[in-house]
Amino acid sequence: MTWFTGVVVYVLVWWTVLFAVLPLWTKPVVSPQQAEHFPGAPDRPLLWRKIVVTTVVSALVWSVIWLVVESGVISFRDPA
Repeated sequence: MTWFTGVVVYVLVWWTVLFAVLPLWTKPVVSPQQAEHFPGAPDRPLLWRKIVVTTVVSALVWSVIWLVVESGVISFRDPA
């Protein structure tokens, strides 16, 4: 895997993991004093925590992908 392919795979994995992590730790707004928020918007989104968790999980997933590709179990090269 070249460095460019590694970066592209990491970015794709990061965004996929982000969408899996976004619903975690959310509580909907229930008080009428906060009516300016949309009804589905979380009270405290905790985005920095979600970004850190996404980055760590993405690094682990990317490492597994890199190990599988570099070991030769999955090859994207022409067998000829």
